[in-house]
Amino acid sequence: MIDAVVVGGGIAGLATAYELSRRDRSFVVLERGARPGGVILSEEIDGFTIDGGPDALLIQKPDGIELCKELGLGDRLVTTKLPRLAYIQRAGRLHPLPAASVLGIPTRFGPFARTRLFSWPGKIRMGAEMFVAPRRDDSDESIGSFMGRRFGREAVTYLAEPLLAGIHAGDVDRLSVQALFPRFVDAERKHGSLLRAFSRRPAGPPSVDGAFKSLPGGLSEMVRALVKALGADHLRTGTNVEAITGRGPFQVRTSAGETIDARAVVLATPAFATSALLRDRDAEIARLAAGVPYASAATVALAFTREAVQHSLSGSGFVVPRVERTGILAGSWLSSKWPNRAPEGHVLVRTFVGGARDPEAFQKSDKELVSLSLAALRPLLGIRGEPRFSRIYRWERANAQHEVGHVARVAAIERALTKHPGLFLTGSGFRGTGIPDCVADARATATSVDAFLGSEFRVQSSGF
Repeated sequence: MIDAVVVGGGIAGLATAYELSRRDRSFVVLERGARPGGVILSEEIDGFTIDGGPDALLIQKPDGIELCKELGLGDRLVTTKLPRLAYIQRAGRLHPLPAASVLGIPTRFGPFARTRLFSWPGKIRMGAEMFVAPRRDDSDESIGSFMGRRFGREAVTYLAEPLLAGIHAGDVDRLSVQALFPRFVDAERKHGSLLRAFSRRPAGPPSVDGAFKSLPGGLSEMVRALVKALGADHLRTGTNVEAITGRGPFQVRTSAGETIDARAVVLATPAFATSALLRDRDAEIARLAAGVPYASAATVALAFTREAVQHSLSGSGFVVPRVERTGILAGSWLSSKWPNRAPEGHVLVRTFVGGARDPEAFQKSDKELVSLSLAALRPLLGIRGEPRFSRIYRWERANAQHEVGHVARVAAIERALTKHPGLFLTGSGFRGTGIPDCVADARATATSVDAFLGSEFRVQSSGF
């Protein structure tokens, strides 16, 4: 018998297993797919380094970066190249996101007053946020409702929808502000105004590192380092879990006909997969987990010679509001964002397609996705000719949608889990959606597993 079976070999499952290994617990990770890492996938093609999924670790949430350092990758971490500009499309043009902002929320109003991204009525309404009374009740609301109430509809259209909801491939009028941006809710509650709260932050010198870090070979470097740290005997790919029986110890039955006995089980699977595995054990947890929606999205990588693109590509990329109707959610200039992502004299561009905004786009053929992306990029970037090559990455039901009520949903799941000692859930379907949040939750989960195993040992040793 082993201490724990971790079901799911994405970043949450791997990080959970890594933390268990640091605590000298015996474990095995069972991954249904052919490779570990989940949505983290990096490739080298003809001298181009492409991240098909996420490509950055947020510095402000250090858990992902700290994990890299523990894995011996600290010296390989790279920062975004200068200038660190991001753009928002409006009326067919790219406008720099105003400086002095936190996720689009101004910390100084001067840069917002000077930008052409917003109309003067929109700017005046945003500046009046300090005079908007805070909400009285504590019920959850959508990002769109929150931002519209505080800053007006223009801020929703050109900031909240493409930027705040866009990074989650979600619907701004459905995603939960409590689940995804709790600091906004806290700022309103404590200061009565987001402008007032964020303008009080100490300015300090600009960071030399920017907001993000990555790895020269893409974020798959982190996955490979995790797999190496765990050891080949502790990870099985191509292994589907068919059933989990028993109530401590547990019996985990795989598609290969094997049954693994374990004192604890960690489900680091998408919420819908978690629901299926727990249907016969706890109908309420299964129902709640099944209620977490997921969006599908695709990324389209396009390689060009430098002379084929007239735009300077100064910065990291741009987001596209729904009202622009270009067919893409955003564009990223990987060769400008990170060092050494394209050979000399070439550029690497990536678009994002689909999500909750345009679910039908995911069903388009590879050729259609490339054509759609080029049609959106050509007028913005002045692209002439065809790409040297294209690469499509499809992520079906990969983006958990933390919609209004998600915090209460997870709290209900956690209460129900108390009836199942030794069973634990982690991953983006429940708490946190980015790599740093998944790593942080994985560490917390492993700590809980370790405490459970320790308490179980003490009970057995006492003779009860």
